[in-house]
Amino acid sequence: MKRNRVIIMGAAGRDFHNFNVYFRDNEAYEVVAFTATQIPNIDERTYPAELSGELYPQGIPIYPESKLVDLIVDRQADQVIFAYSDVPHEYVMHKASMVLAAGADFRLMGGRSTMLKAEVPVISVGAVRTGCGKSQTTRRVCDILRAKGKRVVVVRHPMPYGDLVKGACQRFATYADMDRYECTIEEREEYVPHIDRGVVVYAGVDYERILRQAEKEADIVVWDGGNNDLSFYQPDLYIVVTDPHRAGHEVAYHPGETNLRLADVVVINKIDTADLANIATVRENIIRSNPCATIIEAASPIFVEDHKAISGKRVLVVEDGPTLTHGGMSYGAGIVAARRFGASEIIDPRPYAVGSIVETFAKYPQTGPLLPAMGYGRKQVAELEETINATPCDMVIVGTPIDLRRVVRIDHPAQRVRYELQEVGEPTLEDVLAPFMA
Repeated sequence: MKRNRVIIMGAAGRDFHNFNVYFRDNEAYEVVAFTATQIPNIDERTYPAELSGELYPQGIPIYPESKLVDLIVDRQADQVIFAYSDVPHEYVMHKASMVLAAGADFRLMGGRSTMLKAEVPVISVGAVRTGCGKSQTTRRVCDILRAKGKRVVVVRHPMPYGDLVKGACQRFATYADMDRYECTIEEREEYVPHIDRGVVVYAGVDYERILRQAEKEADIVVWDGGNNDLSFYQPDLYIVVTDPHRAGHEVAYHPGETNLRLADVVVINKIDTADLANIATVRENIIRSNPCATIIEAASPIFVEDHKAISGKRVLVVEDGPTLTHGGMSYGAGIVAARRFGASEIIDPRPYAVGSIVETFAKYPQTGPLLPAMGYGRKQVAELEETINATPCDMVIVGTPIDLRRVVRIDHPAQRVRYELQEVGEPTLEDVLAPFMA
């Protein structure tokens, strides 16, 4: 029987998962290549033989997505699987048109093909866009469950930027675990808040192996999603976060709209800082797309170490990288803090940027006079540090989920911004979690 020849388009996350759970041991298909975008330093590598199964003793090559059309022709691909997230619907169809014009079929894969079933209850937290507030929602869910005596383990969406074999199944319980796996800034941003609370986090590449390990030490597994991707695990409760600062995006991005339609619970976050008309638009889109979903309104208030110290200062604002880049936001918690607490000026870091930070500004011009906390490797972390310290300012406001001062040396005075989820009115997350706490 002729095997269908497949190329998987991805960004070192969903693409690898789809391969592992559907294609790896499937003799009806031959995956001839991955293509990569969004994430630096992943293309021109190989998905390793150790993770590829018996059908792929040499592993599978990974190419830049820019080579997709040539690969379809050269490898005689029958199908192309689109497997990454947080892109407009129109973008997906442009890619589909390219694939169809090159002669291959274009395919999206849903939950029935890709969600794994756990032996313990799973609560999944996803979103309609990057930067909606998944992280603080996940923390709030964990706090509620742990207060009732439940053993909670978080499984985080993949960020496999290092050695894929060594990172196949990672367990994080201490800061030393992050050092051992040489975690990037983006990874630390997601793991540190859980570790500080005493919650174990798993992540990696092989998510069935991860699940089987995690469920051994958990009463409940909490899936902590990345971007606006679908859950890798079949949820018993699906919580999806929306952002009225980007009203309309909940029905305009892939696969965020799918998350919205799958949700049992939809959180409208940031209502304390959003326009009332935009909150109403989001609510209308939720009701239109998923009328059975429970809607929770919430705020993400900010806290700083010394708000008086910000007043009158010329500040450099460092924000969460993914939120500013492919999340498309032009501000974050750092900017909110700078404006609220009376900073006199926001200093533009672009004239002082070096190396890959310059390239980031060129690729994502909407960031404006803010510094994305990019740190996908030691070299980029060093370039981020150099950019921060070269920018003339009175103070650095750090709006990243972790204390950036643990990762880079900041020569200027600095204030860290933190934010937590607070439900407004009823129902609350505790209400919808009640069945899992009995």
